[in-house]
Amino acid sequence: MSTRLESPHLQGLEFRSKLQTILMLPPVVSAAWLHDHLDDPQVAIADCRFSLMQPTLGREQYQAGHIPGAFYLDLNQDLSSPVGEHGGRHPLPDMAQLSSRLTAMGVDSTLDEPTLVVAYDDSRLAFASRLWWLLRYLGHDRVAVLDGGFAGWNAAGYAVTQTVPVPKTGAFVPRSRPDQVVTMEQVKAQKDLPGVVLVDSREAERYRGEREPIDPIAGHIPGAVNYPWQTVTGADGYVRSIEAQGERWETLRSAQEIFVYCGSGVTACVNLLSLELAGIQTGKLYAGSWSDWCSYEKE
Repeated sequence: MSTRLESPHLQGLEFRSKLQTILMLPPVVSAAWLHDHLDDPQVAIADCRFSLMQPTLGREQYQAGHIPGAFYLDLNQDLSSPVGEHGGRHPLPDMAQLSSRLTAMGVDSTLDEPTLVVAYDDSRLAFASRLWWLLRYLGHDRVAVLDGGFAGWNAAGYAVTQTVPVPKTGAFVPRSRPDQVVTMEQVKAQKDLPGVVLVDSREAERYRGEREPIDPIAGHIPGAVNYPWQTVTGADGYVRSIEAQGERWETLRSAQEIFVYCGSGVTACVNLLSLELAGIQTGKLYAGSWSDWCSYEKE
């Protein structure tokens, strides 16, 4: 028995039980679907709202109002590690610490049908996709992002709350997939090989080096092609159709490996979500991204 996601933007995707012969998990769920499953003990909700320019804004927004039952995960504190000399502006988090946070959200990865985690933000999936990718990297495939984000939830007229949920009892056991990440050394050694494509996910102006608001050096990694992450969704934050995602990546479909990066390894995850929607399984994250790459350029 399958439950359709009922998203007008992503018709055709289905959620199926892990007990079925074919396992097909939804990368995206609609506000209507989430509203109908707010009381489902097998669903955990993560509010990932954040602002790179105002790091406390996301938490303040959460405190002012969030989807009932949602726990807040902070990009800097929960979904990243402290910044070092190298490794980029948002190094991958301490996995034990993140696992502890997920456990307290009631996420159980040990069940025959593990908890489905739904992540949302209000930034066209920029931060929700980070959690989506991290969970898959940790071996937890039952994770989705909320189509339209928090704004879409509000537009549908669904209730919000200021009540912070009490910690729950879960059992999140990480099973890392190290082959889903590439290092600077790997990128440098393999980016020009036949069958390997390097994708820069930043907006075109940053890719071309015409503007660089964050990192000390402008430009892009030699050989990279540009697929801005913002084009995965419309301006309203809703994911473009499955057909549009497929057309977006059509010229790269035959690539053996696709290394994806952005400024710090966050918005690149939106492109990895897009690749998943397009049915392309060869995408890998250069977690340090441009901020890591240019930290070596300064030496």
